[in-house]
Amino acid sequence: MASAERYHQPDAADPVLDESSVLALVRAHVPRARAVTGIDETGGEARAYMVDDDVVVKTQRPHRLRDSTSVAKEALFLERLVDSEPTLPVPRVLGYDKTEQVEYLVMTRIPGVALSRAGLKPAARIGALRSAGRVLPRVHALDQAPLINSSLFPGDEKAEDLPVRIRSSLSRLLPAAAAKEGWPTELVADQVVEAAVAATPTDTAPVALHTNPGAEHVFVDPDSGRFSGLIDFADSYRSHPAFDPRTWVLREDSEALVAGYVEAQPVNDGFMRVWRLALVIQEAALAARGWRPAPEAATAIQELLGEIA
Repeated sequence: MASAERYHQPDAADPVLDESSVLALVRAHVPRARAVTGIDETGGEARAYMVDDDVVVKTQRPHRLRDSTSVAKEALFLERLVDSEPTLPVPRVLGYDKTEQVEYLVMTRIPGVALSRAGLKPAARIGALRSAGRVLPRVHALDQAPLINSSLFPGDEKAEDLPVRIRSSLSRLLPAAAAKEGWPTELVADQVVEAAVAATPTDTAPVALHTNPGAEHVFVDPDSGRFSGLIDFADSYRSHPAFDPRTWVLREDSEALVAGYVEAQPVNDGFMRVWRLALVIQEAALAARGWRPAPEAATAIQELLGEIA
């Protein structure tokens, strides 16, 4: 979250594969594949090709290659999740490979559309996010050993790494946020960092996270609004489970996710504290990047710190 990563080859070519190339990749794993029916360009690091009615081919975009993004990681994560709990509403891996031309993952397609495109009324939107939140404890319950042994999952190695993560993120983001017009002088970046670190519990082992179970990755039936599944596990990293039930912009979305999480699995005070600290980091990131007015972000941070105290 709030990563300082860079793209390793930003000038690399990013060609769209023609239909015959896509079908050649898919048929190595799904011989019955007939036609490419669409291309989704909305992914940040990947491009998705829709094949027939029920298959997706996800390809790594060369110019968007970074340390935390990996379709190999996503393949392993999904395989382990489905092996562990076959009823999880996530894609099923049909094949993964890397050729001279492209790295790719073939998966089943989650039915429906992304919540961000569904046009649901507010109550239905919140209901879908609560349903997604109820799935997250099941994701976090996965045996971590195979993921750790793969060396594909970056992040925290032990519970005591969490304060280091929080200090690193806030120390990088808060000075930039505090330099924005309208940031209150009484909210001193260094003091916020120290207060956040002091409030950080170290009693929960890190797990592999989805990282952004928000509206672009939560799928729903557009007619009923019913939650149908969760996609895109390629940015996973390991940290406290409370970092997961939050989204990048809307606080009410994050509140819906955490409400669903708590319905599925009771949590302790430390979980809620870490969730609020994750929101502090997110507010700092939004202000630093100019995506949220600095006074609004500062007010939210003050409120969150007050709830933690």
